[in-house]
Amino acid sequence: MRKGADGQPEARSFRPGARRSLRRVGLVVSGVLAASLLAACGGGDSGPPTLTWYINPDVGNVDPTAGGQATLAKECSEASNGAYDMEVQLLPVDASAQREQLVRRLAAQDSSIDLMSLDPPFTAEFATAGFLAPVPGDKKQLFTQGVLDGAVEQATWEDDLVAVPFWANTQLLWYRKSVVEEAGLDMSKPVTWDQIIDAAVQTDTTVGVQADRYEGYSVWINALVEGGGGSIVENAEAGQDARIALDTPAGREAAQIIEKLAGSAASSPAVSTAQETESLATFARPNGGFLVIWPYIFADPSTEGIRNDIGWTRYPRTVADQPSAPPLGGINLAVSSYSENPDLAYQAAQCITSAEHQKDYMLAAGNPAAKAVVYDDPEVREAYPMADAIRDSIDVASPRVPTPYWSDVSSALQRAFHSPNSVNAQTPAEAAQLITDVLQGRALL
Repeated sequence: MRKGADGQPEARSFRPGARRSLRRVGLVVSGVLAASLLAACGGGDSGPPTLTWYINPDVGNVDPTAGGQATLAKECSEASNGAYDMEVQLLPVDASAQREQLVRRLAAQDSSIDLMSLDPPFTAEFATAGFLAPVPGDKKQLFTQGVLDGAVEQATWEDDLVAVPFWANTQLLWYRKSVVEEAGLDMSKPVTWDQIIDAAVQTDTTVGVQADRYEGYSVWINALVEGGGGSIVENAEAGQDARIALDTPAGREAAQIIEKLAGSAASSPAVSTAQETESLATFARPNGGFLVIWPYIFADPSTEGIRNDIGWTRYPRTVADQPSAPPLGGINLAVSSYSENPDLAYQAAQCITSAEHQKDYMLAAGNPAAKAVVYDDPEVREAYPMADAIRDSIDVASPRVPTPYWSDVSSALQRAFHSPNSVNAQTPAEAAQLITDVLQGRALL
């Protein structure tokens, strides 16, 4: 699934100290939103309240009217026995554009948003800004019971559950069995990035990654740094004064891997514009060898002809003696603090995130469930023979650094590391300086 074209402007993060500025923005935006606000307030008392759920586009090839989030909204409305009706509004494809639209509406205190499908890297930002209605105390255990640790972690900010885990995600290392056999790789043991790059060069095949200038590139860099035992941001609680820890052994290891792959015969010629769609296409070609990407690709039509030759394992290691840190993704359900029906919105969230609905959504859209029990379901295991690998990876995966400033950090990171062909030993120090300057207001993106 594409998440935006190369060069698309990235939205700036909401700064906790800039609430007055956003309120002024809200006055300007409020005129644009007037129609939707009036619609939310209209309708009289002739029927149950209407809850509006802003959803991200469903990944994969799911029919949005049969199996996607729109279906869950319909089913939960019916199951509420008249307590509420739910409708959906579609957000843009690009993750940063989704965030931007939500921020603009919430900054204007738009009460037409009740529920939102929120990309986890922005959860801390929205919570700090006061955009999220508190999770009721009596529901916190309900929303976390049986949920994989990684999914709970990225719905938590400052030791408090601020959103509801809906679905989680992780990247696996996918490979062509014929290629690893030719290269002599033992995939029952952990493998490193160096090993798979060398194996691809040896076999005249490719290693697919996402290295366009977009959020997917930040996902890769973050996983490399975390896998090297580091973190892009240290003491994130310091906000704008947090230390950017890229000029470190872990940061330099990450740069070395990117430089090695981009400069090798294992790299796609279009690596600098590769998002999920392009990297999957590279893997599906006759010379495809390895790919790091989310599990939805297993059921993608482009892999149908090679499915019997596809194997999978845990994300590659950055360094040989350190466990890898698989990327963590997914979607949280968040309730707007400006919703006129927050209790009903949380009631709807409870229905949407039931184990049965998470199973249905995983089968329809290919998005892994946040609840562990779903992976034991026979239908899920038949559709996803790598179900155990997905579940185990989510439990050990590393989220992007939880900080209210992730949007700024990510945009600056992409700028410094792009294109991958230009990455060298100096890139981590340059990236650390740029991110610091952006956070301190000394540089603009």
